[in-house]
Amino acid sequence: MDNLKVMTDEELVVTYAGGDNVAFDVLLSRHKQSVYNYIYFIVRNRELAEDIFQETFVKAIVTIKQGRYVENGKFRAWINRIAHNLIIDNFRQEKGENTVSNDESAVDLFNNPAICDGTIEDWLVKEQILSDVRNLIRFLPDNQREVLEMRYYQDMSFKEISDLTGVSINTALGRMRYAILNLRRLSQENNMILTQS
Repeated sequence: MDNLKVMTDEELVVTYAGGDNVAFDVLLSRHKQSVYNYIYFIVRNRELAEDIFQETFVKAIVTIKQGRYVENGKFRAWINRIAHNLIIDNFRQEKGENTVSNDESAVDLFNNPAICDGTIEDWLVKEQILSDVRNLIRFLPDNQREVLEMRYYQDMSFKEISDLTGVSINTALGRMRYAILNLRRLSQENNMILTQS
């Protein structure tokens, strides 16, 4: 067991794939807290976070056992990506289950500013702006895009971003600053207005 603890993540994956189940226990203990924290920070529900956490590691086990793990040197990023995808799947499923129909109502509930946060037109404008921003984000360098997505789309603190990415808080802040500057430049180059009037 002690010799497993000094192995890299990649060595542990290979050892586990070769039949040593204790190797996965070491991987799990090494990453469980950060993966759980990442999931909980997004879903804000302990029971759901635990379910997604379990599903994340089950999916990792199946993938490794089937010989389909190919992310050399990036186990932590890979396991977080599995968790992230499962979170998105959960939100999509939840959204589908909570759909309300407006077809049988005499009053247009979805376009009435008195009982809504805004009209459908407001929502469409906001969605177009968000879509434009998402398109621009794709052109950012990976490290800037990662920090920006964690901060704005996953609502993570710079401390959490720092812990998850393995860089200092100042580096994370710097990447965010450059990401915003690059987004401004890209929006100007593409004649985009990224604010609502």
